[in-house]
Amino acid sequence: MSNKYLISIVGPTAIGKTALSIKLANHFNTEIISADSRQFFKEMSIGTAAPTPTELASAKHHFIHHKSIEDDYNVGAFEKDAIFLLNDLFKTTNIVIMVGGSGLYTDAVTKGLDDFPEIDSSIRQTLNKQLQSEGLEHLQNELKKLDPKTYNSIAIDNPHRVIRALEVCIGTNKPYSSFLNNKKTERNFTTISIGLTADREIIYNRINKRVDLMLNDGLLEEVKQLLPKQQLNALNTVGYKELFKYLNNEWTLDFAISEIKKNTRRFAKRQLTWFKKNKNTIWFDYTTNTNDIVKVIENYSK
Repeated sequence: MSNKYLISIVGPTAIGKTALSIKLANHFNTEIISADSRQFFKEMSIGTAAPTPTELASAKHHFIHHKSIEDDYNVGAFEKDAIFLLNDLFKTTNIVIMVGGSGLYTDAVTKGLDDFPEIDSSIRQTLNKQLQSEGLEHLQNELKKLDPKTYNSIAIDNPHRVIRALEVCIGTNKPYSSFLNNKKTERNFTTISIGLTADREIIYNRINKRVDLMLNDGLLEEVKQLLPKQQLNALNTVGYKELFKYLNNEWTLDFAISEIKKNTRRFAKRQLTWFKKNKNTIWFDYTTNTNDIVKVIENYSK
């Protein structure tokens, strides 16, 4: 077993992962890697609940606002960047913290990406046309038929993820899920996965409060600034797409806000489904004292 440890903090949105990551980084005198795919983009701050300037000043963070929504940045590029950085950080420290609610991005660092065969590009073009003409729900239903396992585990409201899964199903005549976890990537560090959770009602209440706080902090103004670029994939995300509907006079503001809360609750449910798949994660109630979590980590990393 390696004597280098990556402490991976996972859990649903609004559960307190950022606060815990800073406390652990300060305790272990180390740095934080963000694996939250929405917080990479510098134009999106309030709606992604990115760490505040005060939080960023409390510990050294990486991969926060380092890209533009105009940049083509995907999970493969992130895996390479994160592993390169980890190799560098582990030259001077034995422990690094990683935090984020994007399960695919977390797994890319801890386990490596899965191998997929080459898919004929015409399939994606056809699916993109179907998205425009028949809508996302049509593609979601197709995926549900071809690969219910993937349908229940991916970010189903993200057209990019749905199309990616569908093109593999159609191009190979096999479920997308059948290609997952077939390859064992060796890492030169040991991952200790720490999960934060709470009863569903508590999670949902925290989400509702957080959305209200975001709106008080200027979310609508942030989204207004991005309206001319609303077609970009990075902006097709909860908190932004609903307010675009309001700004385009398709929805009332009250309805858009209720949809943000509903879609964020759905997102949290999917996050838990994804993270619970890892049987090695050590789960803690979100109110657990940080010292108790530190003790568990120190026992694992002796």
